Amino acid sequence: MSLAGRVTLVEVGPRDGLQNEAQTIALGAKLQLIEDLAAAGHTVIEAGSFVNPKWVPQMADSEAVFAGIKRHSGVRYAALTPNLQGFERAVTAGADEVAIFAAASESFSKKNINCGIAESLQRFAPVMAAAAERDLPVRGYVSCVLGCPYEGEIAPRAVAAVSGDLLEMGCYEVSLGDTIGSGTAGSMQRLLEVLLARFTPAQLAVHCHDTYGQALSNILVALQHGITTVDASVAGLGGCPYARGASGNVATEDVVYMLNGLGIETGLDLAALIRAGNRICDTLGRASGSRVARALDLTST
Repeated sequence: MSLAGRVTLVEVGPRDGLQNEAQTIALGAKLQLIEDLAAAGHTVIEAGSFVNPKWVPQMADSEAVFAGIKRHSGVRYAALTPNLQGFERAVTAGADEVAIFAAASESFSKKNINCGIAESLQRFAPVMAAAAERDLPVRGYVSCVLGCPYEGEIAPRAVAAVSGDLLEMGCYEVSLGDTIGSGTAGSMQRLLEVLLARFTPAQLAVHCHDTYGQALSNILVALQHGITTVDASVAGLGGCPYARGASGNVATEDVVYMLNGLGIETGLDLAALIRAGNRICDTLGRASGSRVARALDLTST
């Protein structure tokens, strides 16, 4: 199967990556990261999350983040919004698009947001209505598409059901999250064979975690099935809360390196991405989680 000539990377480091950090991160460091990512060529950056700060303290300053962004032309700055209150905060702050999230696992949904899948989707109905009134794009996330810490393997039909609900509600795209990173090229292929019998590749994105070292192979399978939107986090920011000490998000640098090798355009400057990742990792006091960044070691140049 031929591959697309261009792939869009959705940068989730400033939100999905930093939200898992235990240490307090200064506003200036967050703004610098977002600026570095835009300067490296990103066109979609998930900049913050308008959730209850009691649950996600690192995102408590998302209003200040959006207020301080030096906006680049052609860049969409997105925010995660769990409910109508969060949506209104995001709109007031100037988010260009918002995201809502559901799970393909009933157990994970109940553990994560204290309600089942059906109820979680009902909660998003007011958000979707408000977004439609404002003509604001909404992206959907589905967690645990290839495995759940409580239920184990997840049936592709369960993922298809939730994805279909989100698309029917008005999401322009659904990002398929391998939340615990347990998926393999085989399970990704089986999932996409089911989903693509019902949806188009343009309606889907992949969000792969690298806990088991399978993220790049899973992404390649998605590319072979025509999917052209991939979520990634600079320097691999963001751990996996269900596997102590394990890596979480796939590193943007590593995905770009693979795509460059395939001759696929991304519009991203790999060297600039590595510098961006190294800068935020210096702030956090640790080495980059990107294997490519460590291999090229641009900090010595």
